[in-house]
Amino acid sequence: MTATQRIAVGVVITASCAAWVAGCAIGSNGSKTGALGPQKVRPVHAHGSAVRLIGDGSTAYTGAQPHLPRPERLRPGQKPPQFVVFSWDGAGEDSQKLFSHFRKLSKANHATMTYFLSGVYMLPEEKRDLYKPPEHSPGSSDIGFNDEQGIADTVKQLRLAWLEGNEIGTHFNGHFCEAKGGKDWSVAEWKSEIDQFYAFAERWKTNTGFGDVPALPFDFKTEVTGGRAPCLEGQQNLLKAIKSYGWRYDASSTGDFQIWPTKKNGVWDFPLQLLPYSGTDYQGLSMDFNFLSNQSDGETHGNPADYPQWERQTVTSYMNGFNRVYHGSRAPLFIGNHFEDWNGGIYMRAVDQIVKNVCTKKDVKCVSFKELAGWLDVQKPQTLARLRGLDPAQSPAWPTVVK
Repeated sequence: MTATQRIAVGVVITASCAAWVAGCAIGSNGSKTGALGPQKVRPVHAHGSAVRLIGDGSTAYTGAQPHLPRPERLRPGQKPPQFVVFSWDGAGEDSQKLFSHFRKLSKANHATMTYFLSGVYMLPEEKRDLYKPPEHSPGSSDIGFNDEQGIADTVKQLRLAWLEGNEIGTHFNGHFCEAKGGKDWSVAEWKSEIDQFYAFAERWKTNTGFGDVPALPFDFKTEVTGGRAPCLEGQQNLLKAIKSYGWRYDASSTGDFQIWPTKKNGVWDFPLQLLPYSGTDYQGLSMDFNFLSNQSDGETHGNPADYPQWERQTVTSYMNGFNRVYHGSRAPLFIGNHFEDWNGGIYMRAVDQIVKNVCTKKDVKCVSFKELAGWLDVQKPQTLARLRGLDPAQSPAWPTVVK
């Protein structure tokens, strides 16, 4: 039985984060208060390498990323690990301090995660005209920009996240959706958006004047190997655009069954996934915004009396998806989220529970998309083809699959 035959799919909301949802933005962290005073962080060099500053000194090459394990090919008959990837759209540190929270949570549970940085979160409001988004006037952004404290805090978290083995990817810049958004952009316009992401990420010292803050210990052009498009729009031209950047994957697909990944246009396609939505007979996408859309009709703060039930439903739905593949095909589980307090923070608490529950289980590896792509790259193509033929809930005789 195929995955399509086994899984009955109902109405699924696929928008990842609508432009009108105010909570999608970090935006400003408040009015300026004069002297910034960011915490000074002692530079840490990967593997003791010498620092080679890049550009204006916002970034540097310090050697290979620490805590990144070498991928290994499956041995004949070996059951694959159960990979789980937690990713965060528009990652940045604001007053909620969710970036630092999940960074510490993942470290405590032997996990790594993917943080998709929005380039405009590295650009101060007063420099907004430096951004020239496709199809929009200069200085436009549907998620605002940042203030100096927000940039300083985000830089600190990016540094620590990378040093701990997490992945820094891209959520591009202005988060434009629907009309004149990514779905309408040409290949050249997507390239402009990517180039501007790099420019903001690599020149935060120039744009903020933070001369005494240490450089980030990595080169964005080397470390960024994939991203997720805002609202999951525009993948067709985006895939054509990223070829010249050497990216290894894209996570902008609107949704698919829990099957082993394949490549599109030569890069790994990592879609959000359809999970058994608790209490219903249909599948819902594995992202907080889609739970929000189903539970409170897109309202970011619904009825507080419903929060406990919605939190349980979210946790149970994630666990339904996890258990189906953990005891079945071992296809990777992808969970995408935003650093938001929607519906009283229930989706953040749900991820807390899932990380603690699944990342410590036998044979489970909570990894980044980059790490998963590396593992897939070293497997035999014939093995991956047989894995992709499995139904999500199918637990095969593994010697017949991994030969």
